[in-house]
Amino acid sequence: MTAVLAIGQEPLFEELRAGNLGVRLATTADEIDAAQALRFKVFYEELSARPDAGTLASRRDRDQFDPIADHLLVIDHDIGDDARGVVGTYRLIRQEAADKIGRFYSADEYDLTLLERFPGRLLELGRSCVDQTHRSRAVMQLLWRGIAAYVFQHGIELMFGCASLQGTDLDGLAADLTYLYTNHLAPEPIRLRAVADRYVDMCRLDPAAIEPRQVLAGLPPLIKGYLRLGGFVGDGAVIDWQFNTTDIAVLVKTDLVTEKYYRHYAR
Repeated sequence: MTAVLAIGQEPLFEELRAGNLGVRLATTADEIDAAQALRFKVFYEELSARPDAGTLASRRDRDQFDPIADHLLVIDHDIGDDARGVVGTYRLIRQEAADKIGRFYSADEYDLTLLERFPGRLLELGRSCVDQTHRSRAVMQLLWRGIAAYVFQHGIELMFGCASLQGTDLDGLAADLTYLYTNHLAPEPIRLRAVADRYVDMCRLDPAAIEPRQVLAGLPPLIKGYLRLGGFVGDGAVIDWQFNTTDIAVLVKTDLVTEKYYRHYAR
């Protein structure tokens, strides 16, 4: 297997373990291929994304951003210690990586001009998925531990990306979108706005007509995870017809990331 490291460096943190599960960065082409195969399985086979001919033939979800990204993996060591054991993944793109191709992935959906003025280091999160047989709190906690380690060791100050609500029925998603806009809208200096030709108004209901706790409980685990870290959402949703989702911009200032992570990794 050929070693593949997106920015030409060794991984900066050792694998973090929790029983038979571990989280670390991909270091081989086979491991990145396994992450792309898992993404195809979840996004296209399970969640009904619409593949083009190349994606369908390869049965891999891949794009131009994969070669410059770091790929966080959850490994089930009971299955295998290498690519065979990949059961979860998250794609991480730092500013210096995005500079290699001139943009971040999210630029197709959101105007990122505000981020050009942000004084700290940026990290774009995306392409997160977990195999259906491993969707548990333990796996999500491991992914967040891995992100926290990566953030700490790279000095990241703002994480952002597109998170998805399943489906494109805006009436069905009206309560979710209204809750997020009303309760978690980002402050103006980092309030990303959907690009004009794809902008969907998020405030679709009278906020008084929804039950916040009930709506919060029904949000996807990934979005709830961002909110628990003090995350914000941008202005405007975007319908992604290919992936059969309605996307929102999420942003997390890492000084709001749970202090226990920082105490742990500082040691």
